[in-house]
Amino acid sequence: MPRWLPLVALVIGSLSSGAIAADPPAPTPSGETTSPVPLNPEKTILIDKANRKLLVQSTVCLREGALEFLATIKGTKEHEAILAVDAKAYVIHTGLLALGAKTGRPAIYGDSPENHRPPTGQEIQIVLVWTDKMGKTHREPAQSWVRHLTRRFYVAKDYELPAGLKLPNKDNLRYDRKHKELSWYGPMTDAERDELLKLSSDATFQGHIRRFHKEGQSRPLEAKWVFPGSGFFTNPDTGKKFYLAEDGDLICVANFSSALLDVAMTSSSQGTENLLFEAWTERIPPQGTPVTIELIPIFDASKPAEPKPDAPKP
Repeated sequence: MPRWLPLVALVIGSLSSGAIAADPPAPTPSGETTSPVPLNPEKTILIDKANRKLLVQSTVCLREGALEFLATIKGTKEHEAILAVDAKAYVIHTGLLALGAKTGRPAIYGDSPENHRPPTGQEIQIVLVWTDKMGKTHREPAQSWVRHLTRRFYVAKDYELPAGLKLPNKDNLRYDRKHKELSWYGPMTDAERDELLKLSSDATFQGHIRRFHKEGQSRPLEAKWVFPGSGFFTNPDTGKKFYLAEDGDLICVANFSSALLDVAMTSSSQGTENLLFEAWTERIPPQGTPVTIELIPIFDASKPAEPKPDAPKP
């Protein structure tokens, strides 16, 4: 048994009792195994001490739709996450601590959007590794599977249509005369843009069409993930502590106060209509595909190069 494994067990015990801090493990003594070691009975969480990363085994559970999570716990929130993990959240937390990662704090929601504070903590690089049906292994940054929401309304407010302009009924372009709003739903293709531009030479109308087209193009998530570390709830009747991320808030793309890992930006989770991201369907393998999630704490001294995604897909 590796000499450092008892340290992980000790950290697990400390985490379960409410303590969520740990010193980095000592350097690996010569002669120890460098193979990844499982941290749970299911062997879905493995610590790779030699390469200083955590390996989380998951499966694809969703390929299309708005997202609150990159990954959730199996049996919790698979309808809002791309990946499902069969493991306890506290084991992942423990593995990150054993690698030397430091927790920060979850996002804070203020009385107004201006007072919202994004989460903090150790930066965690996330890489997704999977094998296609031809046997080719892919290793891609997790951001490449998440894009800014495109299936939404793009709106121009307080706008008067040019005199005599009649919009086609079959398109996603609509005009609300009562509220004076021009709107378009979903991504707009180049061909659709060009056809709509022919409807009027009015500069303002053309400007709105070009903006709808530009904003509807697929853009990957740019933000990095950090390690806020979730928190605990104490049952007032039993005194038992419950790790909040066990509800499924594992790797978030919308800010939750219970997040284990969260995006280092303001990203609302308050209502489906306010979500910012969706699954990049064309880049995600079929449902049920096994995916290894690599969680790599980033330390200032040596930052590993981010993998480049495969040739871009639409």
